[in-house]
Amino acid sequence: MIKFNNLKGDLFGGVTAGIVALPLALAFGIQAFGAVPDGASIGAYVGLTGAMLLGFFAALFGGTHSQISGPTGPMTVVTATLITGAWTSSGGNLSEVLLSMALAAIFCGLFQILFGLIKIGKYVRYIPYPVLSGFMSGIGVIIILQQIYPLIGQSKGGSMIDLLVGLPEAFGSVSLTALLLGLGTVAIIYLFPLITKKVPSTLVALIVMTVVSLFINMEGVATIGEIPSGLPVPFFAKEGMSLAGINWATVLVAAIIPGLTLAGLGSIDTLLTSVVADNITKTKHNSNRELIGQGIGNAVAGLFCGLPGAGATMRTVVNVKSGGRTQLSGMVHAILLLAIMLGLGSVVKYVPLSVLAGILLTVGWGIIDFKGFKDLVKIPRADAVVLIVVFLVTVFVDLLTAVGIGMVIACVLFMKRASDLVEGGYSSQEMTNFDKESPWADEGGMPDTVAHKIYIQRLNGPIFFGTINKFKEVMSTVPPDAKIVIIRMRLVSFMDQSGLYAMEEAIKDIQARGAQVLMTIIQPQPMYMLTKMNLIPDIVPEDHTFKTFEDCTEYLKKQLN
Repeated sequence: MIKFNNLKGDLFGGVTAGIVALPLALAFGIQAFGAVPDGASIGAYVGLTGAMLLGFFAALFGGTHSQISGPTGPMTVVTATLITGAWTSSGGNLSEVLLSMALAAIFCGLFQILFGLIKIGKYVRYIPYPVLSGFMSGIGVIIILQQIYPLIGQSKGGSMIDLLVGLPEAFGSVSLTALLLGLGTVAIIYLFPLITKKVPSTLVALIVMTVVSLFINMEGVATIGEIPSGLPVPFFAKEGMSLAGINWATVLVAAIIPGLTLAGLGSIDTLLTSVVADNITKTKHNSNRELIGQGIGNAVAGLFCGLPGAGATMRTVVNVKSGGRTQLSGMVHAILLLAIMLGLGSVVKYVPLSVLAGILLTVGWGIIDFKGFKDLVKIPRADAVVLIVVFLVTVFVDLLTAVGIGMVIACVLFMKRASDLVEGGYSSQEMTNFDKESPWADEGGMPDTVAHKIYIQRLNGPIFFGTINKFKEVMSTVPPDAKIVIIRMRLVSFMDQSGLYAMEEAIKDIQARGAQVLMTIIQPQPMYMLTKMNLIPDIVPEDHTFKTFEDCTEYLKKQLN
């Protein structure tokens, strides 16, 4: 049920998110049709259509009230591969290309609805951080490589290897005008927030550089061109869409696997964004309902030849920061895009492709997990191997294959770690539970004069990718008015990269409330990793860590008495 108790915030949040979504919808649509000659105008149209329809129906039926959905980088990369293959196999039949994309989006939606009905959403939590890091970074690199060509006024499709091999030749015929427009776009996106953050910098860059392009020599600079206007119509009723002679059985079968890939990828992308929205709004999303809402949105978008998409992190954050809290904000964002489709098509045609390439370069750069790469030499070697393998497979092979390989390697490595812990004498209870209720025996020495001023958080078991959701849930129980929080890690035998980052986030959240964090650590591996990752002493000072709880108690007696 739609709520109207936050009408002003939802209206402002939805409008702001819609403004941010406009250039991204155009850019992602054009990227998807990069292999189609003169495909910019149709790409812009399907991008806007997908953003509008998915955004509206995912908000209406989804389970994350503040989420904004639309075309995203990962989904566009898969769709672009599908469109390239369809264009080649059909011999340049645009109708068959659009049909292939539409059916893949519909299958994507149907699979996502199925995922929600069988309650598969809860299993996304078991994807390890190195898999996500390598996967998202790979997508970022793909987007950047694909946008180098339009940035310099060139056009080229193909695999990542083809793009890399063709770079020397492409740089031999650079359009200086296109390059300057693209670099100017990047500069505005990064510098304009230093002036004000109230106006989306991507929109400012789009408008400013398009206006600049109208007053300079545009020779050699491609633009979007005329885009269709009016209300979207189903693919089978679309003007100029010829379905005669199409082998439906072949097209349907060919669309199933890309549809499944899009569904899996979109579900991961969406639910990760849902977690981000939860962290900001302090709410809890319904993951299975969210998948059903996304499925309905993608199926409807596909029916009308719209680009498939997912929950979009940047647009969701913009919505929340601007006051959006309910489904109404996502629906307002979609209605704004509809108004733009109906009224601004004649203006959008002047936007240079190099400007949109500049926008997507910043998107790709933002997707790359530089923190994960920076910590490669610090994290457990197994996590580093998983991250690198997933990254390379994502860039040079296939996205879904990368996630599958990463999960297999991570599971095998975890089984090895679990076996080592069991052989080392750890019980199964110690490996699966976090005990935050029962006081431990050595806590009896805590004087009553200081006991009421502190909160003790007891952790029992390894903190790794399979337990971080439970860990976050436990850490969220720390009272907001606690002045001192003691994190007891005596029974934490192991931490992987996912666990380290989750611990860092939890500590920073507690410290942001003005509380002091103390840690008691006995196990060598967690202590080594926390020190190597500089959580100790950069976030928790070394004199706030203790080998025993008794040492911690003595410190508190001196500090508080």
